[in-house]
Formats: sequence, C-alpha cells, structure tokens
Amino acid sequence: MFGGSLIVSLFVILFIILFPLFALISVLTNRFEGSDKLIWLLLILFLPFLGAFLYFIIGRPKRINQ
Repeated sequence: MFGGSLIVSLFVILFIILFPLFALISVLTNRFEGSDKLIWLLLILFLPFLGAFLYFIIGRPKRINQ
C-alpha cells in the first residue's frame, strides 16, 4: 500500500534536489560572456527549480564553447 507512494515521493524529492544540482555543476564548469555566470548562479541558488529549468532552456545554449 505505501510502497508505490514512497517510491514516487523519493523520486520527486531526488528530482527536486538533483535538477538544480546538475544546473549548478553545469554553470560552474562552463564559460559565459560577461556576468552571465554570476546571474545564473544566483538565479539557481535563490529559485532552485525555476532557475534550473530556465537555465537548461535559455542559458545552456548560450555557453561559450571552448
């Protein structure tokens, strides 16, 4: 009875934690123009899920390729 809801809850919690973490790692390991890196870091830190979502949609394609 509780097994299915527990698995879903764990998946949701891990997703909410890991999604912003992956976004932070991506921002920190890539180069951006000007102060874009700082802006993305602050956005992800203060609005974790929304900031990570916006980063993957808008910010990630704007990285500087090395």
